[in-house]
Amino acid sequence: MKYTSASEFFKQRYGTKVYRLSLSSGCSCPNRDGTISTGGCTFCSEGGSGDFASKGDDIRKQIEDAKKKVDAKFPKNIGINERKYIAYFQSYSNTYGDADRLKKLYMDAFHEPGIVALSIGTRPDCFNDEIYEMISELVVQGDVYIELGLQTIHEKSAKAINRGYELSVFDKTYQRLKQIGAIVIVHVILGLPDETVDEMLETVDYLARLTPRLDGIKLQLLHVLKGTELGRRFMDNPFKVFTLEEYCYVVGECLKRLPKEIVIHRITGDGPKKLLIAPLWSADKKRVLNTMNQYIQKL
Repeated sequence: MKYTSASEFFKQRYGTKVYRLSLSSGCSCPNRDGTISTGGCTFCSEGGSGDFASKGDDIRKQIEDAKKKVDAKFPKNIGINERKYIAYFQSYSNTYGDADRLKKLYMDAFHEPGIVALSIGTRPDCFNDEIYEMISELVVQGDVYIELGLQTIHEKSAKAINRGYELSVFDKTYQRLKQIGAIVIVHVILGLPDETVDEMLETVDYLARLTPRLDGIKLQLLHVLKGTELGRRFMDNPFKVFTLEEYCYVVGECLKRLPKEIVIHRITGDGPKKLLIAPLWSADKKRVLNTMNQYIQKL
């Protein structure tokens, strides 16, 4: 089975290999600061899903540090001045804050050497008119990927993970972002407790039918991590998690349902090994990706 990976898409769009630089905007999250809740989503670590992100107030220093982490991955024939990157603001909710401060931060990132695009991870409930205006100004500078953490369309699952907003909020935000020219990527978690495979596929079917068409999707294996509410629940009363074989099957079924035009930005994901409780097989990233790719190629 053939699908368009993020690596392939970026190479086609920017003419060369591109790597994401995991960064922090200094934003918090309404699900952590008491606006909605103080506990966050039950699966979210203290790093706000940005455990590998560079941190600090100086965005230029963050970018320099992040480049050092990925530069060894570039092919040797690509010189330092030819390398291209996406500034990926990953930790917490990166549209949750003062629009003027964020605009300066993101404009500064755009103007750093080698940066060809921004990728901004956030929640659908962290937008207002000022933030939409900021994004509309950013898209004039270049590609802006907005990564929305949906996880599931099912309200019972959303409540169980303490997501804190309803599906209608996602729908409204999605439409507005598409109107202003953002490239929208949606995050889905596969393996949420008590969610059936059919329900997971219903989420993917919903996204496959969106109009205007969804640009990209990240399929994320549920990682049970230390220091999270989900981790505490698992230690008290372990729930079923996917085996590698089961996960391959579910991802394969998801890919069958998605239009070929939708870019697949992720088929699994990383959980920090020092925090990982389950599934332990996911820590062997090379084995996981090899097994998954072999399975998908046979579909």
